[in-house]
Amino acid sequence: MSDREIHPFERMIVTISRLVNDGEVAATGTLSPIPAAGILLAKNTHAKNLQVMIYGDPKLRITDGLHEFFGLAHRGLLDLFFLSGIQIDRQGNLNLSAIGDYERPKLRLPGGAGSNMLSMMAKRIILFTLTHDTRLFVPQVDFVNATAKDETIPWRRGVLSHIVTPMAQMKYDADKGVIVLDATFPGYSTEDISNSTGFDLGVAGRDIPEVDPVTEEELSTLRGAVLSELRQIYPLFCDMIWGT
Repeated sequence: MSDREIHPFERMIVTISRLVNDGEVAATGTLSPIPAAGILLAKNTHAKNLQVMIYGDPKLRITDGLHEFFGLAHRGLLDLFFLSGIQIDRQGNLNLSAIGDYERPKLRLPGGAGSNMLSMMAKRIILFTLTHDTRLFVPQVDFVNATAKDETIPWRRGVLSHIVTPMAQMKYDADKGVIVLDATFPGYSTEDISNSTGFDLGVAGRDIPEVDPVTEEELSTLRGAVLSELRQIYPLFCDMIWGT
């Protein structure tokens, strides 16, 4: 399968699916078609015992919106949740609220919703982004909605695991407390990715691999069983990537 036949978002979906562990309870919130497809792909390939909870799925018996997800997270029943943001910094802090000074921002955003609580109470967090540039990956976020890790909070169970972008897979180095480059995507060098990131990704002296190629099984499953299910939740996204 040539790389030109694979949409960048399909590669992100496959990469996310590989980060999902069998037996986990994995959930996605609103506006999250890429991680939703990722956990469906994992369920249909290597993670048969995965419990999938996608907000907006007509088969999911959620009656009180995201509050039920919040309740599950508080009880320690969410193993994996996905978040995104307008800014992410080297320490894994996430901004969803404002660009610039909070009192007089250049841009005001809807806010963090439950991102702070979910980042603390779900056992593992994966971040995903639709772009990869220095406006998104900044030295320090303008406002902190969620953190990667906080050892000063004894009851916190959540920690940032990975970040998946259209260019690369990154991971959170919990020992050093920073985000580092984990693997490149085809067509991008470590220099390309470093130049598109506003902080040091710790590539010096390290051999950064390229992600394993998307397999025929992964692609056919994604464009078959996963797509059929995803259309019931995110029809416009599916039309944009795979057509009608």
